[in-house]
Amino acid sequence: MPPPRVSPYSESVGRSLVVKVTAGDNDPERCNQAFTVAATAAASGVSVSLWLTGEAAWFALPGRAEKFSLPHAAPLADLLAGVLAAGTVTVCTQCAARRDIAPSDVIDGIRIAGAATFVAEALADGAQALVY
Repeated sequence: MPPPRVSPYSESVGRSLVVKVTAGDNDPERCNQAFTVAATAAASGVSVSLWLTGEAAWFALPGRAEKFSLPHAAPLADLLAGVLAAGTVTVCTQCAARRDIAPSDVIDGIRIAGAATFVAEALADGAQALVY
């Protein structure tokens, strides 16, 4: 009899997932895919850090995720809430500045941080980084 299958994520100590999403309304399928992967990982107990960069930075503002719609996809606002409840959501410093997004503008729990923070998270032991 073969040994039982064990998820390499849910029971791994120190495993983390860093998801960087660069697309927003300009590429809804790619955008939703990133949010779906991050929210699924967070719901599975994986330590997740979701980075909103480029056009995705707009989803850090209240009400923006609620306006996003993609047929046959989970609501972006629900996916974002799932990641916020169990993980970390960050807006790229430069992306926020280019869009005049200040720390006081973003949804509670979302932070603004720079490339050094992203690199530190992506290079942490047990981390897997994905870019969408």
